[in-house]
This record gives sequence, structure tokens and C-alpha cells, in this order.
Amino acid sequence: MSEQLICRNVTLGYEGNAVTEGMDFTLDAGDYLCILGENGSGKSTLIRALLGLIPVMSGEIIRGEDIRAEGIGYLPQQTVVQRDFPASVREIVRSGCLAKSGKRPFYSKAEKALAEENMERMGITHLAKRCYRELSGGQQQRVLLARALCSTGKILLLDEPVTGLDPKAQTELYELIRELNDSGVTIIMVSHDVSAVSYAGKILHIGNGKQLFFGSREDYLSSKLGQSFIITERGDTGAGNEGAETSSKSAPGELSKGKKAAIAAGTGLLVLGTQQAIHHYVKRGERNG
Repeated sequence: MSEQLICRNVTLGYEGNAVTEGMDFTLDAGDYLCILGENGSGKSTLIRALLGLIPVMSGEIIRGEDIRAEGIGYLPQQTVVQRDFPASVREIVRSGCLAKSGKRPFYSKAEKALAEENMERMGITHLAKRCYRELSGGQQQRVLLARALCSTGKILLLDEPVTGLDPKAQTELYELIRELNDSGVTIIMVSHDVSAVSYAGKILHIGNGKQLFFGSREDYLSSKLGQSFIITERGDTGAGNEGAETSSKSAPGELSKGKKAAIAAGTGLLVLGTQQAIHHYVKRGERNG
């Protein structure tokens, strides 16, 4: 695989004050990277650096030929004002071509065709004439994905893409993003949602102003950091059910036989959650592994 993005011992910050340091990872074409971390850990700063909006304080970010030529397609977190934007779906999707248009005051035939192609790809062609602010949250995210794909079909950076969506819309969006990745689009997703982990191939976890982990999903889920993060974010309490035995005879802090068996079977998770949680991660991992 060709290296698309390389961060070498990068320190980032503002006005001489470091926000995060020790960023050291490589992204290959076709990868699916999930970036995790608490608020204030430096994720937003890293996003700005990857997009070229701020310089590094030390180290270097090396962008592959694809990024140098087309840049990174970006889907930012939506604000209330952005959700109320009074433009048609087609107009918003076409605006992803603006960087390619330069000073030309109109879209070329090829750019219009690209917009139509990406609307079809996102399943929103029937919404082309609808006003963006009249759409559901899931439909709006599909519009913004189509727009980002008009900017570049090589690599997408998605910042909390499922925030505010209902569970059904979240699942549909995750599946759509997975399909994009399967077609060869490199995905960088920033998320607080632990469900995102099961779709990714690589995990970057940052916290306390530094990189805490970078590696495969499997290694992350079997690490103490990954287990702790998932349990904390899910709010799991250790409530038992069938398939994850939680005998009241177990000593305090001791894993039941069912939990130990689940770990031994290679789920990669410290099974303190529900049967549903176990099933979710195992089945997603089998499909995406």
C-alpha cells in the first residue's frame, strides 16, 4: 500500500504553547482510522493540522501525492446555524467543487456530473431540489458526505459524523461510510462513539496532550486502554444476562466464568457489558477484520 499520510513525532499548539505532542503514525491508502480521545485531548488541533490550517511546532506531517493533489475531503461537526442553511441539496453538493473551480464563476459540465454521481452514491438524488434545512439529520449528513466527495474521492476526514442522530440513522451512516472505505476511500473519523471502533481498521487514541495508542483495532481492543475506554464510554455496570454469566458468588472484582470465556474466545473486549455489546463488537469485527 502507498503511504498517504505520515506524522513523525509531531507537536502541535498555539502561540508557542503545546496542546498535544508525540503524534507518530502512518496512514496508508484505503485505511480506516478512528481517532479517539476525551474533550480537550487535542483532537481538534490535530484535525486542523491534518487539514493544513495550522503549522506543526515540531516534527513533520508528510502528505502523499493524493493529498497534495486533491487535499482532504472534510465533514465538520454541524452547528445549529449550519443545519438551518437555506440552500438546495444540489447547490450544497456542488459547492464541494469550489476549490477546483478557482476563479471561474460557474461549475463545469464535469463538476456538475460529479455532483450528480455523488448524490446517487449517497442515495439522495431524489432530494436534489429540496432545501437542506428541511432534511433530517441523517439526510443532511449524506448531503455533506456527497459534498466532501466532490472535493476529493481519495481521503475523507469526518469529525463526529453521527452526533445528534438517532440510532437507526447512526447505523445507516456508519454502513455508508464503510461502503466508501470498501470502495477504496481512506477514512479518518474522529469520534466519541465507541461503536465507531468496530468499523475501523486502525485506532489512534490521544489523551493528556499526547498519543496514547496507535495500532490495529484488534490490538486496541485487547489493550487495557481500549478496554477501559469502551467500558467508560458505554457506561457499562457489569449487569449480567445470558451468555455472560455474572454469578453473585464471584468474589468482588473477579470476572465470572462467562466473562473469562468470552475474553479467551478472542472478543478483544473486557466483557462487563451486555450480550448485545458482545455480539455487536464480535460480528462487526468479523466482517471488517
